[in-house]
Amino acid sequence: MRLAATCLTALLLLSTGCAAMKDGQAGDPDYATQAEENLRLGEEALADRDFLKAEKYFVYVKTKFPYLEASKEAELRLADVDFEQERFPEARDKYEAFIKLNPTHPQVDYAAWRAALSHAEDMPSDFFLLPPSEEKDQTEVSSALRAMNDFVRQYPDSQYAKDAKLKAEEAKRRLAEHELYVADFYRKRERWRGVAQRLEGMLARYPGTQYEEQALFSLHEAYVKLKEPTRAQETLRKVIERLPGTRAAERAQRMLGS
Repeated sequence: MRLAATCLTALLLLSTGCAAMKDGQAGDPDYATQAEENLRLGEEALADRDFLKAEKYFVYVKTKFPYLEASKEAELRLADVDFEQERFPEARDKYEAFIKLNPTHPQVDYAAWRAALSHAEDMPSDFFLLPPSEEKDQTEVSSALRAMNDFVRQYPDSQYAKDAKLKAEEAKRRLAEHELYVADFYRKRERWRGVAQRLEGMLARYPGTQYEEQALFSLHEAYVKLKEPTRAQETLRKVIERLPGTRAAERAQRMLGS
């Protein structure tokens, strides 16, 4: 046992020493004389995920060449360093500061896209050891939807606009899914007013998702349980209006006629 413990200690010390040697890039790298060359070296380090070295190159460009265009590029790359390390709030702050200081820069849409994407990347995941994402806090999902919609409005011709629309649809779907989850929670407890309120809100805020049919028929059920036949019938008419030509619409029409 002592021998095993001794060996384990030695291995830990060795690994620590190796890590320190790897960081032994902890000293300053060999900086080039030209700003653009330092940018290139920093981008290579970033591609290799050597974040410390990349950051040093970009900070060097920013401080040593503050009046060159390369300095602005370095500001963006410093935000990228945070983003790639999943330090999303820090990255977002840097991208937004860049936008504020450089509103006419050719890469301002890139900065805005990455700032919006930081919300999407920070949305709760469906990691199998954790509760499903629809059960978790949806703050970042709401922020992602808002940020992506804002991006598309401000930069409709950007090369990132198509991806932003897809991310917005994903966020909208996830928020609708969360509302269904909450409505089902109320439904199991026969709290029909709560069911109706959540589903009405979902249909108003997140229209056009794959959950429309389920939400509308669940809403109809809630109004039947609440003994509100007028609203129940109005909900069936919404099925016909929002899902024309579908089996759901045919079903709603049959229910109206019965």
